Amino acid sequence: DAKAKKVRVVPSVVIGDGPTNHEVLSNATKRKALVTELVSIVQANGFDGIDIDFEAKQARTRPYFSTFLKELYAAMGNKWVYCTVESRSPLNHRYLPSDTIPPDALDYANDYSAMNKYCDRVELMAYDQGIVDRLLNSARSAPYAPVADAGWTGAMIELAAQSIEKKKLILGVATYGYEYKVTPKGGGGFDYQMLWAFNPNYATGIAKKLGIAPYRTSANEMGFTYDPAQLEAPTGGETTKTQQTPASGTTQNLGSQISGSKPFNYVTWSDSIAIKEKIDQAREYGLRGVAVFSLGGAEDPSMWSILK
Repeated sequence: DAKAKKVRVVPSVVIGDGPTNHEVLSNATKRKALVTELVSIVQANGFDGIDIDFEAKQARTRPYFSTFLKELYAAMGNKWVYCTVESRSPLNHRYLPSDTIPPDALDYANDYSAMNKYCDRVELMAYDQGIVDRLLNSARSAPYAPVADAGWTGAMIELAAQSIEKKKLILGVATYGYEYKVTPKGGGGFDYQMLWAFNPNYATGIAKKLGIAPYRTSANEMGFTYDPAQLEAPTGGETTKTQQTPASGTTQNLGSQISGSKPFNYVTWSDSIAIKEKIDQAREYGLRGVAVFSLGGAEDPSMWSILK
């Protein structure tokens, strides 16, 4: 059906284990066998290319991964090599001016310059922010542990565009959300314990049950807080596997949208308005397009009219 509508079919190959990535990619025999197998799969099935989604790589694997992409790109001929990569934030978003930046802070697992050479498209997994952006943590009101703040994704785009042509860059956009247990620590500090990822109907179900009106968060996502003790029984709901887990820990926020010192649960998710903001951002930066993750059937239905 996709081919009949002139839509490219580019399946993903995923490895999510760092030691496995290194074992395969650092061994010339295994690496070349992997290249041969991927080319064979693409040709045998008439695919238009392959998406390489190798996550949790270690910095020591960087040169071997680049060599793998070079060999795969040459072997694929006119077929696409699509590369999906983890988020990367600038140092000024990862550390505050008062912090001591560790010497290995720039030891990345992905070589953006090599990707620019050997990837036809580079998709930035611009989601699962959590509390990793310390600059924005201190500039946004609590509770703040977003799936993806446009301030964070913008910094990510600008950093990637220094090495990768914008015409190749794809901005990954999320459709899901996260739930946290949040404990106020006083003085603007909050402890965020990530509980799980969810599809939006999980959160809207809780809101309906408790009579809560979700609101736009300081990250321009949809969210609300609630006391889990108010639920008569644990609420189920379809969870969704994510590319990586947001960090849990304590951080400083700029004031708070809630009062009191009692722990509470916080849900935040990417709705159609948050998705539109990322689409507008991709246009503003002149990127190739966006990629939506994931389509589990429970995403905000309003996003389809925006994507059109």
